Amino acid sequence: MRPHDGRSPSSELGVNAAQHWETEAKRWMAWARAAGHDAYWYYRDAFFALVPPPRRVTLEIGCGEGRVCRDLVARGHRVIGLDISPTLAALAAHADRASRYLVADGATLPFRSGAFDLVVAYNSLMDVDDMPAVVLEMARVLRPDGRLCVCITHPLKDAGRFAGRGPNAAFVIEGSYFGRGPAMLTFERNGLSVTFRSWCHPLTDYARALEEAGFLIETLREPQPLLDAPARFDDERRIPMFLMLRAVRSGPPRGARHGAS
Repeated sequence: MRPHDGRSPSSELGVNAAQHWETEAKRWMAWARAAGHDAYWYYRDAFFALVPPPRRVTLEIGCGEGRVCRDLVARGHRVIGLDISPTLAALAAHADRASRYLVADGATLPFRSGAFDLVVAYNSLMDVDDMPAVVLEMARVLRPDGRLCVCITHPLKDAGRFAGRGPNAAFVIEGSYFGRGPAMLTFERNGLSVTFRSWCHPLTDYARALEEAGFLIETLREPQPLLDAPARFDDERRIPMFLMLRAVRSGPPRGARHGAS
């Protein structure tokens, strides 16, 4: 286990993803919809630069309150959003009457094989309880030349912390970078708070899951925040906060999947 940055394990996270995000739904909506409040506003341009033009149907897994879906719609995509929390799916549907929103587990998607041209997972693969199983399902519902666009918390950022403030503070990894570890961290700012519950995976676990699902990574980026981002993002100009990638479904699954290393 790798708790860090003030994170502490809670009996291996204590609750599953569905229970946690149902509890946090209203707090997450307030946090996510406050313009400029969350990191999303300073990184989304880098993500959408990876997203291919719209074709028939785009699926977002872990849509939350729906902001990524709404941004996809604004770019011409026909969208289906899916979340494991009924409250979050309802909030997304209320804010976007033109799209379809469902409650389901990403590890058992309620769609036929090859139904989508594009699958998007923006900061959701860290939260799911069985990341390789979700990646396999993403591959199944994509057509053979379909694309997958993913943003995750950067595994390096997840593995350590800055020892202090300032431009010369050391970045410290205590223990091992490798292995899956639980993370739970509460943020409070400007009268809002939200608790994130996730799993820390090394990059090799994500890469292995993609490879075994039949994906080929086309593009990988470690974006920096926009130049006008607040000073609280200065550390993220030294150690990346996010890792973004685009992969193509290039073949069938390549044998049995592995668990976390």
